[in-house]
Amino acid sequence: MQLNRFVSTAVAATLIACPAAALAQPAGAPPTAPAPAAPPAHAMPSIPKVAGGPNIYDTLKSAGQFTILLKAVDQSGLAPILQRYPVTLFAPTDAAFNALPPDVLTKLMAANDTAANQLQQILKYHLINAQVDASKIRGAKGPVNTVENTPVQLDGSNPDDLLVNNADIIQADVRTTNGGIINVVDKVLVPSDSPFASAVASPPAGAPATAAAAAAPGA
Repeated sequence: MQLNRFVSTAVAATLIACPAAALAQPAGAPPTAPAPAAPPAHAMPSIPKVAGGPNIYDTLKSAGQFTILLKAVDQSGLAPILQRYPVTLFAPTDAAFNALPPDVLTKLMAANDTAANQLQQILKYHLINAQVDASKIRGAKGPVNTVENTPVQLDGSNPDDLLVNNADIIQADVRTTNGGIINVVDKVLVPSDSPFASAVASPPAGAPATAAAAAAPGA
């Protein structure tokens, strides 16, 4: 399945040569220490690399850093989708879930039908019924529909910092044997129509999606 209507964004790099000025120093004065290097504008968190397995579910299980996500998937009944279908999952790490307000995480993971439905809504917002790898995001910017039927905003304007909404894709293109793709993200994505949207900072997904991505079979 092809994604449609990514808005192409040309990214041009301009190099400006700046010759250093020579400064005279008094005789015998110690040499001036060089200024410390500026920290990178955006440092990606360091996490163990995820290796692809037979399907998305088993890949997450083997990685060891998605225990909360897997528990949520089990509670919301989405495990068969991640085991059988070649969808794309934006997968929040345990650290991403733990960064949620504690009351939000507690309510989402509660063992009741209301929590399971709200959790399923949020998890479907991380799923796209198409293969979305870095090559489709890099150099493009625009909304794409999710299985939850609310679009996320993909932004590959900076090819070194791919974004989905306000979350960084900290490892892209984890491919599974059955055609699934995992893009690891550092934040939990929450759709604007979720009861938890006001409690979790998440920017709007932009214009209504026109990229076709119907709900995954059985979702």
